[in-house]
Amino acid sequence: MSPPKKPRHFAAGRLPPKAPSNQTTSFDIEQTLANAIKMHQAGNLQQAEKIYEEILSINPHHAETLHAQAILACQRRQYVAAVALFRQAIQEDCAKPAYHFNLGNAFKDSGLLAEAVPCYGEALRLKPDYCEALNNLGTALQGQDKFTEAVAAYQQALQIKPNYAEALYNLANSLRSLDRLPEAIVCLQQAMQIKENFSEVYNCLGNIFQEQGKSEAAIGCFRHALHIVPTVAEYHFNLAKALKDQGQLDEAIVCYQKVIELMPSSASAYNNLGNALSGCGRMPEAEICLRQALELKPDYAEAHSNLAIIQFAQGRAAEAEACYRRALELLPDYAVAHSNLLFCLTHNTTVDAKTLFAEHCRFGEQFETTFRLENAQHPNSKNPERPLRIGFVSGDLRTHAVAYFIEPVLAYLSGYPQLSLHAYANHAIEDTVTQRLRGHFSHWKNIVGLSDEALATQIRADHIDILIDLSGHSALNRLLIFARKPAPVQASWMGYPGTTGLRAMDYYLADRFLLPPGQLDNQFTEKIVRLPANAPFLPSKHAPQVNTLPALHNGYVTFASFNRPSKLSPAVIALWSQLLGALPTARLLLADIAQDAGREALINSFAQEGIARDRLVCSPRCSMIDYQGLHQQVDICLDTFPYNGGTTTCHALWMGVPTLTLAGATMPGRVGAAVLSQVGLEGFIAHDQSDFVQKGVQWANDLATLAEVRAGLRARFTQSALGQPALIAAALERALRIMWQRWCAGLPAESFEVSRQDLGSPRQEAMT
Repeated sequence: MSPPKKPRHFAAGRLPPKAPSNQTTSFDIEQTLANAIKMHQAGNLQQAEKIYEEILSINPHHAETLHAQAILACQRRQYVAAVALFRQAIQEDCAKPAYHFNLGNAFKDSGLLAEAVPCYGEALRLKPDYCEALNNLGTALQGQDKFTEAVAAYQQALQIKPNYAEALYNLANSLRSLDRLPEAIVCLQQAMQIKENFSEVYNCLGNIFQEQGKSEAAIGCFRHALHIVPTVAEYHFNLAKALKDQGQLDEAIVCYQKVIELMPSSASAYNNLGNALSGCGRMPEAEICLRQALELKPDYAEAHSNLAIIQFAQGRAAEAEACYRRALELLPDYAVAHSNLLFCLTHNTTVDAKTLFAEHCRFGEQFETTFRLENAQHPNSKNPERPLRIGFVSGDLRTHAVAYFIEPVLAYLSGYPQLSLHAYANHAIEDTVTQRLRGHFSHWKNIVGLSDEALATQIRADHIDILIDLSGHSALNRLLIFARKPAPVQASWMGYPGTTGLRAMDYYLADRFLLPPGQLDNQFTEKIVRLPANAPFLPSKHAPQVNTLPALHNGYVTFASFNRPSKLSPAVIALWSQLLGALPTARLLLADIAQDAGREALINSFAQEGIARDRLVCSPRCSMIDYQGLHQQVDICLDTFPYNGGTTTCHALWMGVPTLTLAGATMPGRVGAAVLSQVGLEGFIAHDQSDFVQKGVQWANDLATLAEVRAGLRARFTQSALGQPALIAAALERALRIMWQRWCAGLPAESFEVSRQDLGSPRQEAMT
């Protein structure tokens, strides 16, 4: 996303004042000049210029005429000529403050800000109460990022003229740059009272609210600015961004289209329109917009990255990888694109474990190196048994897959008196799930818009002892905070199936099925902490009952995939087609398939592998209740690779449907095996492609046993660690204490396990 434009600074007007007419000659210069200035003020520049030239042909040293002609040159943006004329006027009469003031304006408007400053200084020496010069001095200083000096200039102007709306607006912009947002808001509110239709003030206030994560308030401000001036593209752009952040994508799309109508050459507008269309699932239209953005601006790193997102969502991982790499060539410090590239690579069947790990380490080398010296000292009290402050950083504390796993743990963890839980939520939208999650934290901060440096400072100020990342390299992550190591102990958990690549991240939380001891440790910069299960799973209370095995009355087996379509790579489709080829009557239900060109492309991909379209059932995205109900049509789910399903596999288990998975050599490829092992379904774990087909055929031909598995899956689930949130909470509390004790003792992070046997019998509540 492109940031809004820099705020406009308001400078004092510079049309020439009316010339005195109390002297006459045979050619009355003063009266003639006065008439010319009236023409100038009325906008008749050509006629005024002719008269100025006529006067100067008679008296080339006439200072007022030189000054007026210089102003006219400024209006035409002929700044070199304007500077020369102002200097001539000053040479003739150096005691006029306005001459120095307008020379400063000529320098400022031509971008020569440093040269403008002494001109305003001389104007102020001649006229200390020249508040317009103070205001413009502030804008020149602000343009050089000298915000503290600019604030002083604006404040001095306001002491002279308290109702100076433009100076209040400019002061607010400097305060905003200094992150003094409450003071900036006060200035803008005062400017509104003085000048009711000051649209720029509402736009600036909207930007501040947006930076604070107050999207609804921002929307109101941008709408007000547009009510005053409906034709400013920047206002439509900012309104669209705020609407998008609130999930109001349809209206955001309309706003971006208006920006393009007003500014057809705006690559940024096409880029952001593409993002909004993508959010609505309108991928072909989104791709057209992003390609248009790149046609207008070929070196637009953000557009390359966003195009990659579209390609990845459509299963075009190779194209996506190329676009991400191009974005990083253009902008090496583009952390979002780098994380997205890593996520993309986890789905690539041609990337081996060693290469994948090296790519993740490259992220740490790029973003972490500059902070390593800062990370050495933490003032936290090294008392190994004291109460601990535990921070959780996530963009997914809302209706999201992460909530299914974290909420049941928090419900128990919040009851531990030795723990104080702090949430750092990185999403503008808060929903009913957010409200539930809030109740489990003693402290909650929305960190949307907070810079990495400011957030790291905040976490240090909160005296967090152990900081836990719940995002990894997934969307809305704040890994650059962890690179700064604001807490003495840091861990990553559940949001991403792999290493962060950061040396500042001490631990990664998993379980022995997901990361078997000694097998994948060399794929992590972190040390591995193994819990009884990676996390428990919270099934929906509204899930329908498990029905009888559909194949018993259908006469054929129905396989299904509830994974996102971006996981359906050619390799996955080819393997599933082998299984379907071995079972000619079997069918395959594919969920979350948009009814667009992508659907036909998917069907054609199966057709190329010999699977007719009448054996495929494509179901569009639906509500949670309908999604769970679809499982009543399914006998066996098929897992994707090399990036398995996690949440989908758990949902399927709760609905009595086992998943046939192909275990891989990286963590993303072991998620299915880990979940199935937790419930004792190792018979559904394949170890190579031929084994996958063989096991699929075996289960399809043993419907009696498959029906027994289906009937008993909920009981298996609730008895497993996946169904025991109290157990996981107890294990996590023990793990946190061990991490802390090691830090207090000056010991480095080390891998360890907290098993079920280590915990005794924590109070359990079965899931229902």
